[in-house]
Amino acid sequence: MREWKAEIIAVGTELLLGQIANTNAQWISQQLADYGIHVYYHGVVGDNLERVKSVFEDANKRSDLIFVTGGLGPTDDDLTREAFAAITNKTIKEDTVTMDKIEQYFVKANRQMTPNNRKQAHVFEDAYVFQNPVGMAPGMYVETTTARWIFMPGVPREMKSLMTEGVLPYLKQQLQLNTVIKSRMLRFIGIGESQLEHDLKQIIDHQSNPTIAPLAQEGEVALRLSAKAANDQEANRLIDETEKEILNRVGQYFYGYDEVSIQQQLVNVLNAKSQSIAAAESLTGGKFVEGLVSIPGASSVVQGGVVCYAPSVKQNVLNVPKEILEQFGTVSQECANELARNVCSLLNATIGISFTGVAGPDKVEGKDVGRVHISIFHASGKLISEKFDFQGDREAIRTRTVKKGYELLYTFVKNL
Repeated sequence: MREWKAEIIAVGTELLLGQIANTNAQWISQQLADYGIHVYYHGVVGDNLERVKSVFEDANKRSDLIFVTGGLGPTDDDLTREAFAAITNKTIKEDTVTMDKIEQYFVKANRQMTPNNRKQAHVFEDAYVFQNPVGMAPGMYVETTTARWIFMPGVPREMKSLMTEGVLPYLKQQLQLNTVIKSRMLRFIGIGESQLEHDLKQIIDHQSNPTIAPLAQEGEVALRLSAKAANDQEANRLIDETEKEILNRVGQYFYGYDEVSIQQQLVNVLNAKSQSIAAAESLTGGKFVEGLVSIPGASSVVQGGVVCYAPSVKQNVLNVPKEILEQFGTVSQECANELARNVCSLLNATIGISFTGVAGPDKVEGKDVGRVHISIFHASGKLISEKFDFQGDREAIRTRTVKKGYELLYTFVKNL
């Protein structure tokens, strides 16, 4: 069974300028995975003939299935056809079916058609043409001695329609595509990427199908498992077996699948355990509660929060004893414990969490930038307190503090 090496090229200066995002490549990659096709390269090139030719020449040498979006419109800067013709000596002709459609459009719209609109009906002489059901320019399938090329308009709505209704069914038959690629993301928190890889080294070293790809993210790690098989059922079976091996080793750090967030899972477990949360936030300035309330349904578990940035708010609103502030300071375990305990009572929650520390840029009370204390108090009297020394700039420290708070609270509530 042939392994197809696919590449996706987007043509358009507007993509390089950041005026629009290249969502086409992401969507096409997702569709191709369902047909068992691996995408090796994504590329973007501006509306310049020589640069488009250069990108096409490279793709023709290294890939054997190439998808091109954009550059098929009526204007002078739509150069996809011209670039491909220049590197392959393909002849361009006018497609009569497309031209009739374009002419009829202008007649129905009671508008004068400008001559440059004829360009949208240009196709390669030996191409298989996919008529565009929602736009003007058609799609094309063309073969060279080394590769198969698919050309489509860059407008996402048109591209998706062509892919779904024409290109993919044609490729399945033409290339005899009888496999699928399925992926599943496993999400972990409380373990670093290097430790996760170390713990799973034996599994990763012997991977073949499924493949295992670690992906580090802010404060957490993900593993993408990808399996290639004859059908969805077989692919899922292969992934299930590998997932079981992985979770047998590091399952205590696992919190969810695919696009789920730790905030979502925290809201879920708070609901499941019939718990409510209140937060006292100093250096995080409300970011912890903000992240939770962004989750639909958070109102059932989030009582609220107090941003206690100034020492006077810690003392006068959250009732941290003056003696504790004077003896231990605001950046201390003792202060964090009082904040967690008192916000729990003040906002009538079952759990209180507190954050106090030094985000920078300067030391506070002799404590280095990055020193953070997080405490969690349960109405039953259970209390935990953790100290951290985070690295990074001010925003990174605040973000890592919030993510660590989600992690600690998630574990705390699960074990209630």
